[in-house]
Amino acid sequence: MTGKAYLVGVGMTKFEKPETREWQYWDMAKAAGTKALADAGIGYEAVEQVPVGYCHQASTAGQRAVYELGLTGVPVYNVNNNCATGATALMMARQFVAAGINDCVLALGFEKMKRGALGAGADSGDFHASPVARHYGVMAAGHGFAKTPPTAQIFGNAAREHMARYGTTEEQLAAVGAKNHRHSAHNPYAQFRDVYSVAEILESRTVHRPLTKLQSSPTSDGAAAAVVASERFVRAHGLADRAVEIAAQAMVTDTEESFAAGSCIDVVGKPMSRAAARQVYAASGLGIEDVDVIELHDCFSVNELLTYEALGMCADGESGKLVADGATTYGGRWVVNPSGGLISKGHPLGATGLAQAAELVWQLRGTAGERQVAGARVGLAHNIGLGGAAVVTLLRI
Repeated sequence: MTGKAYLVGVGMTKFEKPETREWQYWDMAKAAGTKALADAGIGYEAVEQVPVGYCHQASTAGQRAVYELGLTGVPVYNVNNNCATGATALMMARQFVAAGINDCVLALGFEKMKRGALGAGADSGDFHASPVARHYGVMAAGHGFAKTPPTAQIFGNAAREHMARYGTTEEQLAAVGAKNHRHSAHNPYAQFRDVYSVAEILESRTVHRPLTKLQSSPTSDGAAAAVVASERFVRAHGLADRAVEIAAQAMVTDTEESFAAGSCIDVVGKPMSRAAARQVYAASGLGIEDVDVIELHDCFSVNELLTYEALGMCADGESGKLVADGATTYGGRWVVNPSGGLISKGHPLGATGLAQAAELVWQLRGTAGERQVAGARVGLAHNIGLGGAAVVTLLRI
């Protein structure tokens, strides 16, 4: 794929606590899609294909959602890659454009969820049939299996391993939550906009030690969308002033490294994230030193620390110090999760990766308002799902 691909329109709904509003998934999808098309200044009739990401709705829910935008007969693809679903839909759209198959593709993601913690992915009730049974088996072999929510367990146990191996502290983990809650105060799309101190983060309800509620992402309802266009389409429609180039993008799934050491740090995706980042740096000719702003997958505070290391922002074991020293907030080396991240902005699974892209587009255009990162020209998005898939996207203007 040698053609360039650009983000020319983005949109999202406010992320909300499930059951807050009386609307269906197609209502939120229509709202996000309409905003993205309006941002691009085009009508739905210009769209040639639509990959649609979601995890909790039935098959062909993508069509049900997209039909609210128009009945043009274009192909609609239903995408499910756990928490990496939104970025996977975006990657499909980019591939269609970069390969020269299409000039304009709409990537859409949404989720209408239930209140309460996510399960282990074994909806049938048969844990051994779960697509993540192997991942949880690694955890159980090293840490046992507790009665706490399984997703919190596996990340909580990754945090315990990091603390034991590198001396990372609970205060450093909580600093991630405090930072991201502070950032979300300026984001009108965020599910939560309250600011908390490190002490308040630590004092909130324990989910699975050492992780507390205020350093864990909530279940959420919401949608996000992005219009991906070719260079030819950008020129023909006069969109150069709003176009953000997708400089490189990579997806990596689990390898032997994920399971070989029996480590929760590996099984929750650090090796995948590192490999995807390296591919993106090689393809773009850019490195982490060129990046100004980052939206990464902080489903739990520990995953933000693991991702710092995977992206090459610091050496293994130094991520706790990085956040504690203020290197990942305004005034530091990078601004990470200016949106508030998953912890505070919310985490409607199918929409998350596309919401990250929307935030970065606003940042690179210089239209992010009070949360604007000064002089941002290169942005990186990281979206990961157990089972597993890690997607890293590098954007530039």
